[in-house]
Amino acid sequence: MELKACEVGLAACSRYDRQLLKDRVETLCNALGFRVSPGSRVLLKPNLVSAVRNTGLACTHPEVVAAAAEWFLDHSAVVRVGDSPAFGTALGVMEACGIRAALKGLPVRMVNFDGAQPVRLASGLSVGVARAVRECDLLVNLPKIKAHGQLYITLAVKNYFGAVVGFRKPWLHARYGDVDNRFEGMLVDLLGVLPGGITLADGVMAMHVDGPVGGKPFSLHLLAGGLNPVALDTALLEVLGLPFQASPVWRECRRRNLVGGSLEELSFPLARPEEVAVQGFQPPVRLRPVSFHPWRLLRGGLKRLMAR
Repeated sequence: MELKACEVGLAACSRYDRQLLKDRVETLCNALGFRVSPGSRVLLKPNLVSAVRNTGLACTHPEVVAAAAEWFLDHSAVVRVGDSPAFGTALGVMEACGIRAALKGLPVRMVNFDGAQPVRLASGLSVGVARAVRECDLLVNLPKIKAHGQLYITLAVKNYFGAVVGFRKPWLHARYGDVDNRFEGMLVDLLGVLPGGITLADGVMAMHVDGPVGGKPFSLHLLAGGLNPVALDTALLEVLGLPFQASPVWRECRRRNLVGGSLEELSFPLARPEEVAVQGFQPPVRLRPVSFHPWRLLRGGLKRLMAR
């Protein structure tokens, strides 16, 4: 994807109502100049974590996924939904958290991310990216705005890590998590090999204090969009009142001088950050190590097998 756009859309959204969300998707796409060609193969990539723990808050809300799916179907796109959860399968998590029910009756195919295709990143590291991601024309990133116990907060850039398939994700944590900024660098490198599209971030009810699961609800009442995930992350950190430098992923984007890494270069066709800014969002007090030690990696692998 190209990281050129500096426009970020911030739209107030008070509740998970399908029509309201769909209206906000329309508003954001129009404001950002985002267009869809009829017949485009669109892959919606929500944040799916686990089928067994706090999925009602930790995952992208089902109505956000359904509203986005309906909007793309209205524009004659061919729509699929998938992810590579930390535990279990995408289909299992979508069943558990209500996405399958929300999509009932819509001509949308739900898929597990499998069939990894090796892709070499700019750093030389090879990762396995899901075939569904590589085959789509537009990748629609649907992150949940939430605290993260290892990376401070997870927003647009971090959510793309779900394009990496299955066991490779915790292995990359274990292999590169404690090597300088290698893990954050891998997350940012990943953007360069993924298809372009749009990010629509679910912040109607965010999660703070801890994450990516087990946190507490925070009423942010926001749906945010951007063509450049770096720019969107910068804007959301400002909205949440969080220090930019506290986010390892943002620091890596800024270190590379990526477009969108500075608040001053952004433009806001809808609300400005100060108009939707909030107080009281609590990030994790202390970050846990990014790396997974061997015993934790083995335990996680067993959990994934049991979830399947």
